[in-house]
Amino acid sequence: MEPPDERSGNWTLLTGHGRVLVEIAGNPQARIRDISSVVGLTERTVQVIVADLEAAGYLTRSRTGRRTRYTVNPDSKFRHSAQKGLRVGPLLALLTAMGGTDTPEPADPGTNPSAAAGHQPPGVNTAADPRGSGEE
Repeated sequence: MEPPDERSGNWTLLTGHGRVLVEIAGNPQARIRDISSVVGLTERTVQVIVADLEAAGYLTRSRTGRRTRYTVNPDSKFRHSAQKGLRVGPLLALLTAMGGTDTPEPADPGTNPSAAAGHQPPGVNTAADPRGSGEE
């Protein structure tokens, strides 16, 4: 068996953090278990990523009864200097509008009506300038 080689397709364009954020943007009421199965990471890894994203201001969590609802902050900036000043909202809107055509369905397809209908997910504004206000 050959070792993994980036040229053979054994890598992904988005990191685990990116995949989790995209899934949450398209399905803000998803459970950690649902996110885990869609993005292909363990539930524990997804819990750590969600905590990282919350600590960095990319999302907030709120409780409604026993359920957690996530709200993505579309004005959050990319962390890498190559994308300095760019907001994550337009990219998330683009990826969630695609409806996950190449990804497995969530455990409960009824929990993601906006992506299924091709509508913009809650909390993601596509009309704003992707470079933000220019202030840091």
